[in-house]
Amino acid sequence: GYHADRWKKLLIPYSSPTKAYFDTSDQDPFCMYNYLLDITTWNKSIRRGFIKVKITDYAGNAVESQMNSEASTFQQYKRVKILTGFHQDIEKIAKISLTFSTKTLIGRKHKLRILQMKLKSLNNPKR
Repeated sequence: GYHADRWKKLLIPYSSPTKAYFDTSDQDPFCMYNYLLDITTWNKSIRRGFIKVKITDYAGNAVESQMNSEASTFQQYKRVKILTGFHQDIEKIAKISLTFSTKTLIGRKHKLRILQMKLKSLNNPKR
């Protein structure tokens, strides 16, 4: 990681697009718990859209991520990594739900078939 006052000077010179996430505190109003969703799909045709993640603990408490502002492209047997954040931390996850959306109102609905999925906490990597 980089200190907040130095990250731009270190990352902007790279010619490829660079994404950054910031590790925040557990105090309001800046609390955010970041997760990396690593997903491999099984669809034969290419799907482009947005993923929303919902995690639930064993007591039934649930928290949902916001939909990413950038659409992801899903191809058969290709891994896609998506950074997602939650405003509350769930320590022992019992259930993970994904919602796939193309954000289009016209046309038919598409399903995203998942072959493999991993959800890793970036704030607590040992989980």
